[in-house]
Amino acid sequence: MRSGLLGTLGVLLSTTVWADNPDFVRDVQPVLSRSCEKCHGGKMQMGGLRLDAKAAALKVIRPGDAAASELYKRVAGLGDQARMPMGGKPLPETEIALLKRWIDAGAAWPDGVGSAVRDGGAHWAYVPPRKSPLPALGGGNPIDAFVLARLQKEGLKPSPTAAKTTLLRRLSLDLTGLPPTPGELDAFLADNSAGAYQAQVERLLASPHYGEKWGRWWLDAARYADSDGYEKDKQRQVWFYRDWVIRALNLDLPYNRFIVEQVAGDLLPNATQDQRVATGFLRNSMINEEGGIDPEQFRMEAMFDRMDALGKGVLGVTIQCAQCHTHKYDPIKHEDYYRLFAFLNNTYESNIAVYTPAEQARRDAILKQTAAIEQNLQSGMPDWTARMAAWERDARQQNEKVKWQVLRPEVDDISTGGQKYLPLEDGSFLEAGYAPTKHTVKLTAKVGLPRITGFRLELMLDPNLPLGGPGRAIDGTGALTEFTVERLGEDAKPEKIALASASADIGLPETPLAATFYDKSDKRRVTGPISFAIDGKDETAWGINAGPGLSNVPRKAVFVAAKPIEASGETTLVFLVKQNHGGWNSDDNQNNNLGRFRISITGDDAPVADPLPAEVRAILEKPTVERTLDDQGKVFSYWRTTVPEWGPENEKIAALWKQHPQGSTQLVLAERPTRRETHILERGDFLKPAKLVTPGTPGFLNPMAVENPTRLDFANWLVDRQSPTTARAVVNRVWQSYFGTGLSATSEDLGKQGEPPSHPELLDWLAVEFMDHGWSLKHLHRTIVESATYQQTSRVTPELLERDPANRLLARGARFRVDAEIVHDIALAASGLLNEQVGGTSVYPPAPDFLFQPPVSYGPKIWKEEKDAQRYRRALYTFRYRSVPYPMLQTFDSPNGDAACVRRSRSNTPLQALTTLNEPLFMEAAHALADLTLKQGGASDTERIRFAFRRCVARTPADAEVTELLALLKKQEARMEPAQAWTMLARVLLNLDETITRE
Repeated sequence: MRSGLLGTLGVLLSTTVWADNPDFVRDVQPVLSRSCEKCHGGKMQMGGLRLDAKAAALKVIRPGDAAASELYKRVAGLGDQARMPMGGKPLPETEIALLKRWIDAGAAWPDGVGSAVRDGGAHWAYVPPRKSPLPALGGGNPIDAFVLARLQKEGLKPSPTAAKTTLLRRLSLDLTGLPPTPGELDAFLADNSAGAYQAQVERLLASPHYGEKWGRWWLDAARYADSDGYEKDKQRQVWFYRDWVIRALNLDLPYNRFIVEQVAGDLLPNATQDQRVATGFLRNSMINEEGGIDPEQFRMEAMFDRMDALGKGVLGVTIQCAQCHTHKYDPIKHEDYYRLFAFLNNTYESNIAVYTPAEQARRDAILKQTAAIEQNLQSGMPDWTARMAAWERDARQQNEKVKWQVLRPEVDDISTGGQKYLPLEDGSFLEAGYAPTKHTVKLTAKVGLPRITGFRLELMLDPNLPLGGPGRAIDGTGALTEFTVERLGEDAKPEKIALASASADIGLPETPLAATFYDKSDKRRVTGPISFAIDGKDETAWGINAGPGLSNVPRKAVFVAAKPIEASGETTLVFLVKQNHGGWNSDDNQNNNLGRFRISITGDDAPVADPLPAEVRAILEKPTVERTLDDQGKVFSYWRTTVPEWGPENEKIAALWKQHPQGSTQLVLAERPTRRETHILERGDFLKPAKLVTPGTPGFLNPMAVENPTRLDFANWLVDRQSPTTARAVVNRVWQSYFGTGLSATSEDLGKQGEPPSHPELLDWLAVEFMDHGWSLKHLHRTIVESATYQQTSRVTPELLERDPANRLLARGARFRVDAEIVHDIALAASGLLNEQVGGTSVYPPAPDFLFQPPVSYGPKIWKEEKDAQRYRRALYTFRYRSVPYPMLQTFDSPNGDAACVRRSRSNTPLQALTTLNEPLFMEAAHALADLTLKQGGASDTERIRFAFRRCVARTPADAEVTELLALLKKQEARMEPAQAWTMLARVLLNLDETITRE
């Protein structure tokens, strides 16, 4: 239900702007839905009356005769019966008049409303937008024509154009989120040319800070945060996605392409790193790694969140309602939801390595130099192909000597430390969910092999692991502390099997782990060769971290029994896989677990680990004619390491790879080769799968004419020109940013429960104009800010305040407090502290230590306060914990990133004034502004006050304001040093409402 001033005004506006004859879906249904259906709808039918269904409603409606219609009489309070709504406020007179006009005109109620009805009565938002003819009124900008036509109907006139200073400050805050500098203001004030304002528009649209300001706008919908959420709320590296958004907006990437890359960039031909990073949009969901969770439950929670983000952020429709049941108001069926869901339900929960341009250049240089050395090696050995072929024959024969039998053991859940060991079809286990830093998993298998001589442990890659694995550490590595085998006797007592030796395809030197990795007795833990996995020591482990660029490959180890295990029948073996090399220190509570592994046994004599990398072994198994040049290159790169005379060159290449950049990680989408089944979930419960569904789209929206559609087809469908809501939704959200309220106030819900647009023809005109100009957001911004409607003064007259308190008629400019991040950035910019670096990792500005310690936080969290210029980065780059929001941003209504947000709340509380007066960063800004004023503000106190005042609010202060501030300054100078007095004055200026108001 919608109520209050905006709801009532929304109906008033919609009924006056549309055609004279009321339309049921557009005009009447919102009134019934909002005011009547709570008691007379799908859930409840008081008195046996239902007003959400045509046949039932006509019992109280006499088409063509409102006076004889019970519905009209009851809402108008005519006769002896109780007035409706019962127990609530009477309907506004405008709505009562609307119902009367509708009934008297015949009460047209199209059949099938709520299904796939189109122009014959479908809800306005579900009909593709069309450009209406421009009203025949003055105004060179089409926006002004629509607004003037509406004002003329209401008997109102637009407000004058705002002063140039106000205009430039408004424009700068709107386009870049930063106030104009005094120099920029002076240049604009001095420019009296006809194109002076347009020149400022182009300058600001070309600014790198444009992408930052509008990037934050999009990141709200993308529920961006730097941590996982839920209990542990671990840090994640996802700032590459934030940088991609900023860069895409600065480049004016067409919005349709902007959406396609975020939904299916990984499926584009020859997908680039940027296009894969873009799919982080859907991966911004929270991740739960609490102990005891079911990973599938929270995978599904993430899927529901992704659907919600698409619904709010792209479609502008509340599709989430259909997660549990068919939508009560909009024509979205329960099955429609899961058909859309199926497009997203076939991805891995992937995490890839990503590199900055500088890091990528270093990687390319390493690859180029490696290739040059290898080319020289081949040139210096004419018979290298024959020698490598002979080596290949020997290597293939070696692989055939040992036969391995894969086991499918059972996992003792009590032994896992809360981590889930998910069995896969190939006999391997994928570790998921909670990741304990120390535990020993117990696996039991019954085997029928009469003689067992060795055991193989394969560490395998998996797209669901960090960087593909094979471990669960943040870099995809892991460590095996101990590998133990026991045999259960007839009395079920375990008998430990002595292991004589171990071999592996990698043997790294002894390496201490990071300083935070100690055991409870304070012994330093180390990794090293495979022998460490059978030495009985908890402080040592087999390590597989060969360094950046070399670690995320499959590994294998073989353990040989001291004497064969002989059995005439079935043997029960118990494997204990100890993983105790995680960190427990408060600064690095990270696991170092294995990620996916498989256990096999053999009865062959003297088994050893295959020394060849799994990728090379797979290539050797191919017929030579089927190998690609890339295959041949990989085989050569391994073989050269076995050639003794090439030792010096191999050392050079090894030295090169030690310079490989670490890079960062990014959550992305990656398509599964085998489609995962999608079922309708009863009541949205993942434990209650029902009917199997295939990917598809709702029938009431634009059709998708593709057989067996993919996620890429779905992405293209979202931004099809015939999509009725996509362009409208983004245009409405952009308008909301400029005017405080969208043309439809319910930006997240353009459906039947949403507010009808105040200027429907304008909304549709802008949507089509946006698409006609290549889905260019910059063109949309330019169109809006160059309109006279945008440039009006925000001063309100008593008449306008009474007639249009919320400014929905647009007879004046908008005035509202800026968003949280801009409050922060204005203070830094005014003081001269702002670090204007664009992009990069998240930063840690000052914050109270106790926020990141128990009991406020679950477990201690990292917050390494910046001590250099990084502390003065824009708020966009502030590290965002979901469970511990940055206090200043939360105080000014910044969302936490728990869910998609396309319409921020805007509160006004005493805490906000206390923040801008006392928060450490604002205090530092006040000190800096005072220092800057004393150095550059002029010779007299009056000049200095004008200097500081302009830096905060752009305009020059009035004489009365100067007098008031001078009095404050003198009062403070009487009790403290001059620099301190100026700091006090600066605190006042930074705390002015006008400083943090966009008007």
